[in-house]
Amino acid sequence: MSENQAQPTGVVTDPSPASAGARERVVARHEMPDPLRDDIRLLGGLLGTVLREAGGQDLLDDVERLRELTIRAYGSDDGGTALAEAADLVAGFPLERAEQVARAFTCYFHLANLAEEYHRVRVLRQRETEAGAAVDESLPHAFTQLAEEVGRDEALRRLSELEFRPVLTAHPTEARRRAVSGAVRRISNLLAERDTMRPGGTSLVENERRLLAEIDTMWRTSPIRAAKPTVLDEVKTAMGVFDATLFNTFPEVYRRLDDWLLDGDAGRAAPVARPFVFLGSWIGGDRDGNPNVTAEVTRQAATLAAEHALTALEEAARQVGRKLTLDEAGTPPSSALKALWQRLRQLSEDLTAQAAAVSPREPHRAAVLAIAGRIGATRRRDADLAYRRPEELEAELRVVQDSLVEAGAPRAAYGDLQKLVWQVQTFGFHLAEIEVRQHSQVHAAALDEIAEKGVHGDLSDRTREVLDTFRALGAVQRRFGERAARRYIVSFTQAPEHLAAVYHLAELAFEDAEDIPVIDAIPLFETFADLEASVDILEAALELPQVQRRLAANGRRVEVMLGYSDSSKDVGPVAATLALHSAQSRIAEWARRHDITLTLFHGRGGALGRGGGPANRAVLAQPPHSVDGRFKLTEQGEVILARYGDPTIAARHIEQVAAATLLASAPSTEKRNAATAERFAHVASSLDASSRARFHALVKSEGFPQWFAQVTPLEEIGLLPIGSRPAKRGLSVNSLDDLRAIPWVFSWSQARINLAGWFGLGTALREFGDSPERIAELQAAYREWPLFATLLDNVEMSLAKTDERIAAQYLALGDRDDLAQMVLDELRLTREWVLRVTGNEWPLANRRVLGRAVQLRSPYVDALSLLQVRALRALRTEGASEGVTAESGKWVDGGYKDRWQHLLLLTVNGVSAGLQNTG
Repeated sequence: MSENQAQPTGVVTDPSPASAGARERVVARHEMPDPLRDDIRLLGGLLGTVLREAGGQDLLDDVERLRELTIRAYGSDDGGTALAEAADLVAGFPLERAEQVARAFTCYFHLANLAEEYHRVRVLRQRETEAGAAVDESLPHAFTQLAEEVGRDEALRRLSELEFRPVLTAHPTEARRRAVSGAVRRISNLLAERDTMRPGGTSLVENERRLLAEIDTMWRTSPIRAAKPTVLDEVKTAMGVFDATLFNTFPEVYRRLDDWLLDGDAGRAAPVARPFVFLGSWIGGDRDGNPNVTAEVTRQAATLAAEHALTALEEAARQVGRKLTLDEAGTPPSSALKALWQRLRQLSEDLTAQAAAVSPREPHRAAVLAIAGRIGATRRRDADLAYRRPEELEAELRVVQDSLVEAGAPRAAYGDLQKLVWQVQTFGFHLAEIEVRQHSQVHAAALDEIAEKGVHGDLSDRTREVLDTFRALGAVQRRFGERAARRYIVSFTQAPEHLAAVYHLAELAFEDAEDIPVIDAIPLFETFADLEASVDILEAALELPQVQRRLAANGRRVEVMLGYSDSSKDVGPVAATLALHSAQSRIAEWARRHDITLTLFHGRGGALGRGGGPANRAVLAQPPHSVDGRFKLTEQGEVILARYGDPTIAARHIEQVAAATLLASAPSTEKRNAATAERFAHVASSLDASSRARFHALVKSEGFPQWFAQVTPLEEIGLLPIGSRPAKRGLSVNSLDDLRAIPWVFSWSQARINLAGWFGLGTALREFGDSPERIAELQAAYREWPLFATLLDNVEMSLAKTDERIAAQYLALGDRDDLAQMVLDELRLTREWVLRVTGNEWPLANRRVLGRAVQLRSPYVDALSLLQVRALRALRTEGASEGVTAESGKWVDGGYKDRWQHLLLLTVNGVSAGLQNTG
C-alpha cells in the first residue's frame, strides 16, 4: 500500500460529488510536505511487503484493487461506477479475506497517523528553532499581549494565579489496543531515527529491517482486545502516559516560560514561573453507571498512582543528587543544610552513611541522595523515614537550594534541582487528584434506605457501597493528603438537596466527625433543563450550612461542571452550544455577585457532538469572567494519547490551552466577546429555536431509537471490549434517554454521517438567512463573533468527515425512508449554508493542514466503510436466512454470526483509526 495521505473523510453533496472530491484531493496531494510524503510512501511500501509475505500476492492485489477503486470513486467523474465496483469487489470477498483486507487498511491508518504525528513534531521543533519561545499561541506570546493591555506587574500577578486542570477519564473511546499502541510508538521512534541518518549507510538498512519487523508484528497482532479492560487496567494505561511524557513535560513547559521571563538571568535567578498544570483523574473514581468502580478500586487506583509518582520522584532525586558533585571547599554548606543533615542522621544512620560514603566532601550531593532515600521509604511505607506530606519534601529541597545560592552556586540551585521542586509541587505524592462522580438518584436512594433501616441496618449492597466510597476518600486523604481526593461530582444535579446529600452521606459514613474527609460537592449540569436552572440551584445551595463552611475554609472557591454530551443529545449540537454559553455567562455573573472564585469544569469529549474541537479556541470564545485564568476539562480516550502521548505535542497543547486561558480574561477579549454576544443575540435566539425544532423532529419521531440502531453499528459497538464502563445506563435501545453520549456519537461517526455534530444547523441558517441582508449578517457574525466562528468551524470539521455516498448505504439498512431522507436533506442543507456563510469552497478549505489530512484519507476510510456495510447488512437482513452455507458469505448457525460480528468490529477499529475520532 502507498499513496500520499493523512486524516478522515470528505463530504460530497453537490451535483458532481466525484469532481468535487477530485479537486479537493488534488489540492491536498499537491500541498503535502515532501518529508511527510516520503514517510508515508516508505511505511506504505513496507506494509505492502509485509502483506505479500504474510498473505501472498493475491492479498496485496485485493487490497490494491480496492484502494484504486475507492480513490477513483472519490476523485473522478465516474465515481458512482467506481464505488459500485468497489462494493461488488467487497461483496465477493470470502469472510477470511474480508477480515484480512480490513486489518490491512487499519494497519495503514496506524502508520499514516504516526507519520503525521511525527511530522507535526518535526514542524513544531523547526518552528521553535526559527521563532524562539514566543511563537504564536505560546505562553510568552500570550503574556506579551496581556502585558500590553494591563501592564507587566498585573500580567505577572495573573500568571501566578493561572490554572490548567486536565482530568483524565476512562470513558471507552480508545478503540486501539495497548499492544498496537506500543508498536506504533516503536515505529514512530524508528521513523524519527531516520532523520539523523545519512542516505546509503548500513544504518538505514538496519533501520528498515527493524521497521519491517515492527510492522509485521502490528499486522499479526489482533486489533481487538480479547476481554474488556478492568478499571485498574485503565489506570495503568494512564500511568503509562505519565511515565512516558507528563512527569518531565510539565516542568519543561514551566522552564521554557521561566527562561523567557528571566531572559539573561535565566539559570542564575530564582524562578518566576510557578506550576500551573494539575492533573485530575476520574479513572477509578467515576462510578456513575459503572458498577466496576468500587470503594476498594478507588483505594487501589490512588495507591497505584502514588506508586508511580513516588517512584518517579525518587529516581529524579537520585539523578539530581548524583550530579551535585560540588566540593565543600568551593561550595560550603549553609548552617540550615548542616542542621538538615543532622536531622537526617537522627532519622537513619544507615541512610546518611551510605549517602556520605558516595559523596566525600560533597554535602549538597549527600543531602539530596539522603532525601531520595526518604522518598523511597515513603513509597515503601517505612514510617520511621517516610515523609508525611509532599510539603515536607519540598521544604528539605528548598534548604539544599538556598544553601547552593548562599554558597554562590545559583546555576546548580535553579537547574535540575528546580525541576525536581516543580515536579513535587505539581504531582505531590498522589500524581493526580482522584475525583469521585456519582448520580444524584443513587444518593437519594441511599438516604431513603438509611432513613428507613438506620446506618447500621440491613442495607443493600449499593447503599453500603455508597457509604464505603466516602470511607475510601477518607483513607486516601489520610495517606496522601487533601489534594489527593477532595472533589465529588454529582451527576444530574437538579436541586440543592442533591449537593446536601453528599455532605450528609459523608457524615453518616463515619462514627467520629474528625474522620470525615474534606469534600467539595460539585454540581454537574447536563441536560438543557438543568443548564437553564443552574443559577437558581447554585443560589439555593449557598444557603446550605455545609457549603457555607466550605466557602469559609477554601477562600470562597466554587467549582461547577458543565456536561456537553447529554445537552447535545438532548437538544442537538447547535442549541446545546448556545445553552452552554448562556449558562456560563449567567453562572459567572452569579459568582461575581457573591464574591466567589469560580472554576468552570468542561465535560468535553473528543468528538464534536461531545464538545470536541480545539480547546484553546474554545477558551477564547468563552463569556466574560467565566475563565479568569482557570480552565478545567476532561481528556479521554484517544484524545489522551493524541494530546499527551508525545512530549513535544503535549508541551504544545499545554502551552496553547494555558496561553488561551491567560488571554481569555484580557480586557480586549472580554470586551469583544461581550459586545458580539449582545450584538448577535437575536441570531443566537433564532438559531437556537430553529435547530432545536429540527433536531426534535428527527429524534422524537416514533420508532427513531430502533431505526438508529438499525442504520448504525450501535449495538455492535457495545460488544467492543474498549472500556470497563457499560455503554448504557441499563436501558434498551427502545429509549435514547439513558443511552450514553459516547455510543450516540461513535455510532453516527462510524456510519459516516456524524449527525451528532451538525444536525439542525442547516435549517437554522436557512430560516435566519431569508434575505441578502440576513445572509450578510451571518457572514459578519462568522467574522466577528468568536462563539459562532468556533461553532461553524467545528461543524465544518464534522462535515469534512461525513460522506453522503457512504452514509446513504448505511441509511438504506433501515426501513424508514422518511427518516433517511430527513437526514440526507439536512446534511446537504447544512453543507450548503455553512459554506455560504464561511465563504469556503469546500469544508476545511481554509484549514489546509487538517483539510489535507481529511481529503487524502477519505478513499481509504471508504474501503473500510464498504466492508462494514457488508457486515451490517448480513447481521441486519441475512441473519434470518436458513439452510444457506458459510461459503456463500452467510451463516447456518450462531457461530457464523460471530464471524460477521468480528468483521464488523475489525472495521470499527479501522474506521476509528482513519477518522481519528470515536466519542
